[in-house]
Amino acid sequence: MKRKLVIGDIHGGLKGLKQVLKKAEITENDLLIFLGDYVDGWSDTPNTLDFLIELKKKFNCIFIKGNHDVLLLNWLKSNTPNPKWLKHGGAITIKNYANISDKTKKKHIKFLENLLTYYLDDKKRLFLHAGFTHVRGIENETHEDMFYWDRTLWETATAMDTNLCINSPLYPKRLKIYKEIYIGHTPTIHINSPFPTKKACVWNLDTGAAFTGKISVLDIDTKEFWQSDVLTSLYSNEKGRNI
Repeated sequence: MKRKLVIGDIHGGLKGLKQVLKKAEITENDLLIFLGDYVDGWSDTPNTLDFLIELKKKFNCIFIKGNHDVLLLNWLKSNTPNPKWLKHGGAITIKNYANISDKTKKKHIKFLENLLTYYLDDKKRLFLHAGFTHVRGIENETHEDMFYWDRTLWETATAMDTNLCINSPLYPKRLKIYKEIYIGHTPTIHINSPFPTKKACVWNLDTGAAFTGKISVLDIDTKEFWQSDVLTSLYSNEKGRNI
């Protein structure tokens, strides 16, 4: 049976990605939906992009755009780093690209330029990196960058009264539109959860791989999930974004 597997933030942690995909026993029949932020954090950013490009040749993959992916793309095209990016993983990534050929950089640029802002399946399940702000949904979003920068969707879902009835006029309209929403972007370890976490209809798959957490894969139909080891153990001589 074909599975739909959603994969959370990776942040250059290729060792963890390979480990968790092996645990999930992925096959060519599966659909792999990556939620973005493939880069910035651990030392394997260039290798991670190479791996994903090759993975798509054999497996059914959907690659969503994350904010860190946009920041890296901008630097690769302009050679001018965003100062805030440097403080949040960019400096590590620039160092990792020191010996990468122009040919490989061009391949990475093409990959990053073709990332999707979101994916909506036939069961009204939405996949995007961060969120959206318009109360009528993604088609009405004014600023595309909200799809990979917004944090208010997850904040709304986590802060909402769990006893609030969906028919209540107080129930957030954004959380009524889609059957389920799958995001990354904001680590679940910030609310003391090391696992893929559901709040209202929102599933968060960023389990803190850039920091002290793991990379997670979730079967969206069965809700079975798999996780890598913590990235700090797989890259024991590095700090990641724990600085």
